[in-house]
Amino acid sequence: MAATPDPSNRPPAGAASGLLLQRLRSHAGAQVRALTRSNSGLTLDYDNPPGDPGLFGPDAVCWRVHADFPAMLAGGVSALLLQALHPRALAGVWDHSSFRTDMQGRLGRTAQFIAGTTYGSRADAMQLIERVRRIHASIRGTAPDGQPYAADDPELLTWVHVAEVSSFLAGYLRYVKPLSLAEQDRYFQEEATVAALLGAPDVPRTRAQIDAYLEAQRAGLASTDRTREVVRLIMAMPVANPLLIPAVRTMADAGVALLPPWARQMLGLHRPSLRRSLALAGMRGLAPTLRWALGPGLAARARRRALAPPQD
Repeated sequence: MAATPDPSNRPPAGAASGLLLQRLRSHAGAQVRALTRSNSGLTLDYDNPPGDPGLFGPDAVCWRVHADFPAMLAGGVSALLLQALHPRALAGVWDHSSFRTDMQGRLGRTAQFIAGTTYGSRADAMQLIERVRRIHASIRGTAPDGQPYAADDPELLTWVHVAEVSSFLAGYLRYVKPLSLAEQDRYFQEEATVAALLGAPDVPRTRAQIDAYLEAQRAGLASTDRTREVVRLIMAMPVANPLLIPAVRTMADAGVALLPPWARQMLGLHRPSLRRSLALAGMRGLAPTLRWALGPGLAARARRRALAPPQD
């Protein structure tokens, strides 16, 4: 005769459902993190050494802005699209990057750089910066219009930097919450530290300077066949897990919404789009779900490290 299971050995109903929810959250978080997993070969330790604040420390505005995954992903899309309007910056990426065949890898390496320079220890942040400087030193060429380019040219570094930080902050302001003008200026000032370490010491450092810089650059920007191909690739971004395709498409459209109107016009993304309108509404439901799946993230780990007593 089969033994009757002892009910006392079963977890309480609430505990069982809590365990299931925890597993679901862990699985969902792992799938989302895979979107920006780096294949750089570098492993960063966000938990050590105790007492190390990194380049900025927990009170920095960039710690807040860069902690929100949905807004950062939308901002990353916006930055890539904006960068593609600069002929020489695009030529360097087109000629020396695998982004056309490995979009996820490119996103992952960029995400690791942003996370590492924001939340990593000072040693890890400097390791990432030195690695990028070495790569940039070898990237030289000629754009289709005959202009020479070099990835470590301070002018090109400034364009890439401004496209990124203006887009990341735009994502936070639109999809998370407002920041005062003083806080926005602090954010740009903080991120200028990274730009200077990369070789661009004279980047714009305030909201007003960022806006003036973007306006001044418009005359030198262009939408070419290469630009349009980049737009096509980004908007049809490959996703390994089919279940994540709707979320990724939503965040791509949310990124388009962050672009200045003139940039959307140049990129051919200015026409009314039902999908884009639905995506913006969908961000209100998608963003909280992603935040729940990802949990506290690197910012929480880095805060514990920074506030821990230093070891002798």
